[in-house]
Amino acid sequence: MSSNQDLQKRRDAALARGQTNLLPVFVEKAENAELWDVAGRRYIDFAGGIAVLNTGHVHPRVRAAVERQLGKFSHTCFMVTPYESGVALAEKLNAIVPISGPTRSMFVTTGAEAVENAVKIARSFTGRSGVIAFSGGFHGRTMMCMGLTGKVMPYKSSFGPMPGEIYHAPYPMAYQGVTEKQALGGIASLFKVDIDPQRVAAMIVEPVLGEGGYYVAPPAFLRGLRDICDKHGIVLIADEIQSGFARTGRMFAIEHAGVEPDLITMAKSLAGGFPLAAVTGRQEIMDAPEPGGLGGTYAASPLATEAALAVLDVIEEEGLTGRADAIGEILRDGLEALSGELECVGDIRGLGAMLACELVTDKSTREPDPELTAAVMREAAQRGLVLVTCGMYGNVIRIMVPLTASDAIVREGLDILVECLRDLSARRAVA
Repeated sequence: MSSNQDLQKRRDAALARGQTNLLPVFVEKAENAELWDVAGRRYIDFAGGIAVLNTGHVHPRVRAAVERQLGKFSHTCFMVTPYESGVALAEKLNAIVPISGPTRSMFVTTGAEAVENAVKIARSFTGRSGVIAFSGGFHGRTMMCMGLTGKVMPYKSSFGPMPGEIYHAPYPMAYQGVTEKQALGGIASLFKVDIDPQRVAAMIVEPVLGEGGYYVAPPAFLRGLRDICDKHGIVLIADEIQSGFARTGRMFAIEHAGVEPDLITMAKSLAGGFPLAAVTGRQEIMDAPEPGGLGGTYAASPLATEAALAVLDVIEEEGLTGRADAIGEILRDGLEALSGELECVGDIRGLGAMLACELVTDKSTREPDPELTAAVMREAAQRGLVLVTCGMYGNVIRIMVPLTASDAIVREGLDILVECLRDLSARRAVA
């Protein structure tokens, strides 16, 4: 059997440098919230495939659904000869999104495709071209999505020029001193300086920033966006690719604010580990593009749509929205206690089980500490915990543990994280 070290050498020799891996851990098997590498070592998974596995690794219901479908057929192209699971899934998404009135859905394969198509739909509906996004936002790695993303390194570096007619406004980040008023003022400034609001097709916003650091958009900010969009006929797109499907204690994070978007982009935990993405929105907007203007060869893969139907059943039957709140309480209590103990723990924030810990060199200055953050991620892996970082400065540890994880597993992972922070802080103090 190959070792992690041998596989890393092979990976480095075979794959492009830009498609890196954070940890030299090669997975042999996984179950619920646990992984085992090729050497047989166990890890608690606080990354969840980057928020893909809210229902855990290989949930029995998802496995059974996919196995049944694989015994029938793997692909026909939903745009040529469709099948019932794609229709049934669209019906379910239309019913659960927080949008009143008739809704329609469309399917693609990745989150970036969902974002690209949401922009296409908004442009088709409005006849306009401008799009407003926000600092710190992440929307994917395709050209349009890179343009929308509000972070240069590593997502935009060397890939320019970016697509035109994209504008960025500040995202409210209380810990960084950006208020809701300043963020909304940034949009007003765009309308004065850069683009007439009558040329703006859409605004796209993450209700909780993902790659940008898990900042939660204040409800009043999201209500302000809704008011601006209503005033100027702009389509409001909620990017729920990372925050959706029970992660925040609601099916979608924007529900916490009581705001209805016009379109919602979805992917990641929609299909429990199978590639599937969707856009769901108001019927009159979704139906603007001509037949054939939307879709893709692998859109609504039958394996993925069956998996997604099982995921939605699991979320409902196992009460995963409530479970997210319970997990979040365990994590928040432990991290906030640590914040009172260690100078490096600057801020704990998030919704439900979408929680993050921002690390700083000094609580008073709030100076980011990306070096410590990277060290914690590496140290945690050595102790059997998989973590992923994020943030504008790379100094935020985010937690995306499956919502199906037991309290014991959550506490075990939390204990490893706490001990890593304590030990690394102590080593620094001695040095």
